[in-house]
Amino acid sequence: MKIETSQLLQQLTTQVKRHIQYAESLEKQSEKSLNARLTPDSWSVLECIEHLNRYGKFYLPEIEKRINASHSGPEPQFKSGLLGNHFAESMLPKVKLNRMKTFKNMNPIHSKLDGNVLQIFISQQNKLLALLADAEKVSLNKTKTSISISNLIKLKLGDTFRFLIYHNERHIQQAQRVLQTTGL
Repeated sequence: MKIETSQLLQQLTTQVKRHIQYAESLEKQSEKSLNARLTPDSWSVLECIEHLNRYGKFYLPEIEKRINASHSGPEPQFKSGLLGNHFAESMLPKVKLNRMKTFKNMNPIHSKLDGNVLQIFISQQNKLLALLADAEKVSLNKTKTSISISNLIKLKLGDTFRFLIYHNERHIQQAQRVLQTTGL
């Protein structure tokens, strides 16, 4: 995938702003409806958001550290890496969703959760917006980040942003389906 850097950052920024708006709309819901689940082993809305918070806890400091340490200026185009593009594209929601196994430490199933989960998510998303703005000053191609499953694998910063934000989109759509289906 090849895209103008400014266009990619703008698309991702718009998506993050939508995620914030959705989380803010959830604050109006009852705790009961946010904790409802479709089946005993499926995630509630708050568990979907808590899952995202756990990933944000790793990726936001990692991205910030790499942006601050970067000595490479921005380029006009971002060209996705082979592995990074695969990871990012695999996160995009599809009609027939490919189910993925969640790592135990990232799985919030049956956690006691309340509205604080939404506040953390909104705070993390605002931080993500700031990092997207900071990323305008560095290379999305040459700046590399570690990933949550291995410090040995590094992705281009642009791919890391895509992966993280597409992953958020995937689980926000899951939360929307849970809320619509449980109908509380």
